[in-house]
Amino acid sequence: MTPVPEKHAPSAEPTRVNDYDSFAEAYTAENATSLYNAYYEQPAMLELAGDVTGRRILDAGCGSGPTTAALRDRGAIVTGIDSSAAMLELARQRLGADVDLRVADLAEPLPFAEGVFDDIVASLVLHYLRDWGPTLHELRRVLLPGGRLLVSVDHPFVAYGSQQLAGGSPNYFDTYNWTFNWTVGGRTVPMSFWVRPLHAMIDAFTTAGFRIAVISEPQPVPAARELFPEQYRALTTGPGFLFFVLEAV
Repeated sequence: MTPVPEKHAPSAEPTRVNDYDSFAEAYTAENATSLYNAYYEQPAMLELAGDVTGRRILDAGCGSGPTTAALRDRGAIVTGIDSSAAMLELARQRLGADVDLRVADLAEPLPFAEGVFDDIVASLVLHYLRDWGPTLHELRRVLLPGGRLLVSVDHPFVAYGSQQLAGGSPNYFDTYNWTFNWTVGGRTVPMSFWVRPLHAMIDAFTTAGFRIAVISEPQPVPAARELFPEQYRALTTGPGFLFFVLEAV
């Protein structure tokens, strides 16, 4: 899960960085109809997943569970983890009591045995981590050999360009922290992401034991054209997110 960053005045009521517990309901409501999530990231991820009937899938960073639910509706056996208890409570309301949902931090060891999943979906979550290495090794550990890790991330060119537009002078080849204020549901919260160049992403994937099967720069679905004409035009002429399908070797 990820916000689309904008520049806003700081909130008068300070909160923790990346504190999704503080705005879980507002974030979930906005993402249900937003261009970037409902008409762009989620459809692209589901298309890359393909036929998931009978596959055991971990949604790593599942948030309130929209992708988890979509995968289950397509026949997958789903498990979800997220660091936000409030988001997981919304996921339980969406998915019911029979789905395995757990509070877990992707920076820590995962609460699963080796080789228990056919696929893992990591939608817009890796950018919260400074070091991808331990997390990717854990994701590889809980995958079956030949299993898939499907990843979406902020496109590195977009993050770099956004920093330049904000008056910064980042070095594209560095891995650096990007902080900003983001407003959702009338609440402004501080967010913090880690930006890294494309080669650093690829090095992290291969070092952790993955082979890159697909690199995708998708388009939003056509239905977005009438709903979000300006944003649709921007996403069909420039990248927003970058997707990978990685195979465990």
